[in-house]
Amino acid sequence: MKSASVSVPVDAFGLTDIGKVRSVNEDHFVIASLRKSIRVRHCSLGDAVGDRLDRPEAHLFVIADGVGGRPGGELASTSAVEFLLEYVDEAIVCYHSLDVDQEHDFLEKLEQAVHRAHERILQEFGTAEKGPATTLTMVTLAWPRAYLVHVGDSRAYYLRKGRLKQLTRDQTTGEYMVNVGAWTEEQAARAKVGANLTSALGGQEMTPVLGLVDLEPGDVMFLCTDGLTKHVTDQRIAEVLGDSTSAESMCRKLVDEALGDGGTDNVTVIVARTGG
Repeated sequence: MKSASVSVPVDAFGLTDIGKVRSVNEDHFVIASLRKSIRVRHCSLGDAVGDRLDRPEAHLFVIADGVGGRPGGELASTSAVEFLLEYVDEAIVCYHSLDVDQEHDFLEKLEQAVHRAHERILQEFGTAEKGPATTLTMVTLAWPRAYLVHVGDSRAYYLRKGRLKQLTRDQTTGEYMVNVGAWTEEQAARAKVGANLTSALGGQEMTPVLGLVDLEPGDVMFLCTDGLTKHVTDQRIAEVLGDSTSAESMCRKLVDEALGDGGTDNVTVIVARTGG
């Protein structure tokens, strides 16, 4: 993997809105900075000592969407984020010294954190069949590599030189039927059961998908719940991420457009611009 000894500035912002139809916001997000280092202020041994001990900052982006149609979606998404932060804190201590061998262990620890959060939700709120459930999409950025753990139908993208790439696939009945060749994308979009989740924290099935991507300065990471993608196309997302001048302005513009198109669900977005 590429060296993480050099980092770049990251401009990150998150925003959530209840929308125009729902009475409760069941979405949650978190943006966190993670650093494990010794900051040498003055030393007779020279700058090289400080360079070795001062580790680059890592960034954590998490988005969760409580499952509609089941009780306690807000509780599930809240608990998922809280539990995940607790468990990721145990995994993240090794991010600054990742090599090829340790990278697999690091991803495994992130996946284990999601499994543990899933089990805690089941313990707290009851059975997988009727209890609260939530999606969860998490990106850990230890420059230049972004590590992804994904459950459900919230999404992660990145924009590079005007081209938008979706990093996740929706874990839904419709997506599954398209993948196996049983439905076309148009049939999946029309089917009532097409949007049903096949994987969720707190649900009967919970199957995290792992991934990673190497970023370049100038790339934009983007996470969102389906309350955005119901109303804003990928083409429009790419335009906004490419034109706006700050992560905050991108977030506000995208949420405003989802609301302007009807805002039929809770809307949550995270934007992280790299490289200044």
